[in-house]
Amino acid sequence: MTDTKAGIRALWQLVAGNRNYRLLLSAGVVSLTGDAIMAVGLTYYVYAVTGSTLASGTTLLAALLPQITLGSIAGVFVDRWDRRRTMIATNLLLAAGLMPLLLVHGAHQIWIVYLVALWEGAVEQLFAPAEAALVPNLVAEPDLVAANALNNQNRDISRLVGAALGGVIAAAGGIAMLTFADAATFVIAAALLAAMRHVDATAEPADADDVHPLRALAREWSEGLGLTVASRTLRTLLICVAITCVGEGVLGTLIAPWVRDILHGSGETYGLIVSVQAIGGIAGGLAAGVIGHRISPQALFGWCSVAFGAIDLVLFLYPVVHVAVWPAIVFMIAVGTPAALMNAGRMALLQTSTQDASRGRVMGAMYATMGVGLLIGVGVAASLPSLIGIMPVISIQGSGYVLAGILVLTVLRRPARGAQAEAAPVQEGSFANV
Repeated sequence: MTDTKAGIRALWQLVAGNRNYRLLLSAGVVSLTGDAIMAVGLTYYVYAVTGSTLASGTTLLAALLPQITLGSIAGVFVDRWDRRRTMIATNLLLAAGLMPLLLVHGAHQIWIVYLVALWEGAVEQLFAPAEAALVPNLVAEPDLVAANALNNQNRDISRLVGAALGGVIAAAGGIAMLTFADAATFVIAAALLAAMRHVDATAEPADADDVHPLRALAREWSEGLGLTVASRTLRTLLICVAITCVGEGVLGTLIAPWVRDILHGSGETYGLIVSVQAIGGIAGGLAAGVIGHRISPQALFGWCSVAFGAIDLVLFLYPVVHVAVWPAIVFMIAVGTPAALMNAGRMALLQTSTQDASRGRVMGAMYATMGVGLLIGVGVAASLPSLIGIMPVISIQGSGYVLAGILVLTVLRRPARGAQAEAAPVQEGSFANV
């Protein structure tokens, strides 16, 4: 009880006593709510005006491609630039990039939606690694698990609120209202970030006689990949990310067919099952905030990954014994808690295993690997169910998380040495400020 009270006090102090982190957290929840509104509403709108699942899928693919092609390169610029300013500029560019959607008035202009999705996906590749790289400059290392848990809570809260609002806004005001709603959240988020006191630690400006800009870009990119591969911790996490994101691609493609064909559920059932995981995620975020300082990130990531995968396997295989909807809702809520703890531990492990000067590139490499894994998972889910059925294929997701957790607990059972010990130092003068 004493430890729990101490954890609650530490969590409160992290938020109430750290103005910069509080502003970052607030900007995140505002921006992510807008993203959720747009994601749900735009999918609804595209399908409503085209009647085509292919059109909806193309929209999602357009948003995913930049993560695969640009995610790693974007990390180079995140390490070069002031990260707070990068996040402010990114939010404003995202707001401006939505404006062409106001020109969409029917199915014959859906190509504009694809271009906007491509632009937004490309610009977002700067935001995610910048945010992840900035957090360790705002909070002390013992508080990283709690801070990342609260960031994940942002996503769960935003998903609940945004999913509820997205369909309503799309039905009431169409794509124009969706555009203005999402753009407003980006502008508000930029204002909150601008109110932060500057604390970012960026590298020294590059020498004037430095090599050609393209060669410098290639060198810095290869250095980031080299650091990721050379570090035992980062190498293990890269493999885990690849494994689990294949499963996430499978799940994202097959969960709707699983609800419809296996549970014989309706569209409302699907929406309920997808959204209730956020309830467990919010609880898990609070739990991680309270106990995170007492558990090592690798243990938190490893054990919770195993628990997450095991619950998911039960979730998607229980219809073999009994077909009913209510167990899916219960298991979806239950899986949210280990998911939140797992993600907080994974991000803290990434952040503490990298030097600040290379953190953006390492994060970029991880996000790019996520994109590749998701794309592979979508391909697997599109081809295998007709041969072996939905349930064996969707079980890849849970199996992957169990495997990843065992890998972390086995390979990283000893405390990681960190990037300073595992990786070669970054050369001075390789980066430039803006």
